Amino acid sequence: MSPSFVFDPPSDEEIEHSEREEEEEDEEEPEEAESGSDSDSEEEGRHKEARVSKKKTQSPWDFAKYTESVAEEHARRSTTSVDEKISKALRQRSTPLVAELDHSSESELDEQEDYKPDEEDAEEGYGGDSKSFFAPSDGTSFHADSFLQLNLSRPLLRACEALGYAKPTPIQAACVPLALSGRDICGSAITGSGKTAAFALPTLERLLFRPKRMRAIRVLILTPTRELAVQVHSMIEKLAQFTDIRCCLVVGGLSTKVQEVALRSMPDIVVATPGRMIDHLRNAMSVDLDDLAVLILDEADRLLELGFSAEIQELVRLCPKKRQTMLFSATMTEEVDELIKLSLSKPLRLSADPSTKRPATLIEEVVRIRRMREVNQEAVLLAMCSKTFTSKVIIFSGTKQAAHRLKIIFGLAGIKAAELHGNLTQAQRLEALEQFRKQQVDFLVATDVAARGLDIIGVQTVINFACPRDLTSYVHRVGRTARAGREGYAVTFVTDNDRSLLKAIAKRAGSKLKSRIVAEQSILKWSHIIEQMEDQIDEVLREESEERALRKAEMEATKAENMIEHKDEIFSRPKRTWFVTEKEKKLAAKAAKASSLEKNKSSGKEVISAEQAEDLRMKEKRKREREKHLPRKKRRKLEAAREMLEDEEQDGNQVEAKGTNKNEKGGLSLVDLAYRRAKAVKAVNKAVDSGKIVKKSQKKSSNVPRKTPSRTEEMRDLFQTDMKDKKPKRRGVGGGKKAKSSFKSKSRY
Repeated sequence: MSPSFVFDPPSDEEIEHSEREEEEEDEEEPEEAESGSDSDSEEEGRHKEARVSKKKTQSPWDFAKYTESVAEEHARRSTTSVDEKISKALRQRSTPLVAELDHSSESELDEQEDYKPDEEDAEEGYGGDSKSFFAPSDGTSFHADSFLQLNLSRPLLRACEALGYAKPTPIQAACVPLALSGRDICGSAITGSGKTAAFALPTLERLLFRPKRMRAIRVLILTPTRELAVQVHSMIEKLAQFTDIRCCLVVGGLSTKVQEVALRSMPDIVVATPGRMIDHLRNAMSVDLDDLAVLILDEADRLLELGFSAEIQELVRLCPKKRQTMLFSATMTEEVDELIKLSLSKPLRLSADPSTKRPATLIEEVVRIRRMREVNQEAVLLAMCSKTFTSKVIIFSGTKQAAHRLKIIFGLAGIKAAELHGNLTQAQRLEALEQFRKQQVDFLVATDVAARGLDIIGVQTVINFACPRDLTSYVHRVGRTARAGREGYAVTFVTDNDRSLLKAIAKRAGSKLKSRIVAEQSILKWSHIIEQMEDQIDEVLREESEERALRKAEMEATKAENMIEHKDEIFSRPKRTWFVTEKEKKLAAKAAKASSLEKNKSSGKEVISAEQAEDLRMKEKRKREREKHLPRKKRRKLEAAREMLEDEEQDGNQVEAKGTNKNEKGGLSLVDLAYRRAKAVKAVNKAVDSGKIVKKSQKKSSNVPRKTPSRTEEMRDLFQTDMKDKKPKRRGVGGGKKAKSSFKSKSRY
């Protein structure tokens, strides 16, 4: 068990704010005479020295320097930004919609109450027993008073001081000495506990003693997202600013040629995403990993999921076997254990906080969205963001289209927001992060691209507008707030389809989980405003689609011109290759999905998100639409079969309910007897239809009042009579004489 800890180093934004306050204080202080005592002058000198040392602190994140500005990109592409389209729509609006909210009474506030779960699930244990695989980590210390105790060199200590890091966190205190000795490590700690510095500092310390005459790629750091790779690269450059260690960034969305030139110069550290790194290793000249000494997987559990597992295995295969491998993540899963068994030798498992996977300063809330209120989900979000959570908020949506729609709605409502998802260019994505980091916008609407690893300091609230697909995604999403000991809120919108995940969240949060009830009056007002905005939202989306079509046509024309002008040069280039074909990728994805479904079925707890439920509903709707165009006979057969299945399911459920409630005694139950009789009647009817049994004519039964048949029996009788009527007609029409006589009778007239 690791000891409880408190984070001493202040955040980057806090340091910047303190600098501004101190500068203002310096300006406001009047110039006093120098007639004061010597002790006063000494104290003033100490304060000045402290202020100077504080002002030397730097921010480790800088996203703006990696790409061109978005304005230059729009000018080059001859397009306009979403904000310009929104401002144009606002200028064309006749009456301001937000004016309605100014006169609204704010007396009706949101309510909070303790969440009361329906039934608590059984405790889940860890599936695999992997203790024998890991080396014992007894005697590992999770405490250090300063970075001097970690045996780091002076350049790194100077960089830590420049960044404002005073005391190592538990994962850093445990990981740095072991990583310096070359051990393989699997480290896990809560979000915001300094895992990046935990693997960056020992790696840089080892590289200080590398053979400098032989240039080679010695460290490879893999991340699942581009933004996380940019953040890690920026962090390493800041820590290595007083050394001669060179670092290179290899991610998608940036210039391939620039990255090739940087890789050929053999940098010491490469921070990359898996796909682009494999592309360079296969298609770029003189780029290899033969001299690699350290392989680091950041957010290792995400790198082992469906989209990354094959690429990671390919990169592990290309790396030399004699190397140091380190895995880091806030959530360790069984897939990571499988990777450990493939790539690590006698690893140490370091868990800085095994007992509490949630930050103690995190306040978790849920907002229940009932089945009939799912349409008003956007209104609930706007009601919360306009009144309760007004700044430094990250909103996670389920899809890219939903995130873009929320960005437009926020802009039309006069709320400053930025968006971050896969449909944006890399310059737009990094600019959105930079705007949110510098607090130029109050809200960041993002997909799960921003859920992992991003350390945007100062985030006060995380709102899960779309419920995450599992508890792991939830842990990483809410980990964007309440980092490094600061307080934070996490609000999750939960529909009726997300009950299983809600139970998991309630079990994780315990009694601290709250239920928030948003004021009904503000929801109704915002839903009315969103209805009035629909025309403007459609107009903005239509303009964007026209710009995309025009941009695509221009690209096709430019491509055709280049093919005509530089045909020989283009065809002389070697074709770019990949380690698997498209067919193999599809087969692997299908197999992975099938295995995950089997795993969910075997566990008996399948978590279906709101998006999956919506997809199932739309599939059922499309199926019913196709049935409408079928012939009447086929349609009736399908309806009859569907009703029979429903009746059988109801009967089966009744049988199970009665069987569980009562103790079975000798003899048949009424349900079994009725089932056998129905089966016998069905067999008799089948024999009659085939001609094996001839039924006697029942004349007396005509006077007896008939019972009203059920829908199933009526449909069955209708099909049977229809078939019986058709068969003799076809046989009887075959007589030639009847046809001739009928023909003659018609000819007489």
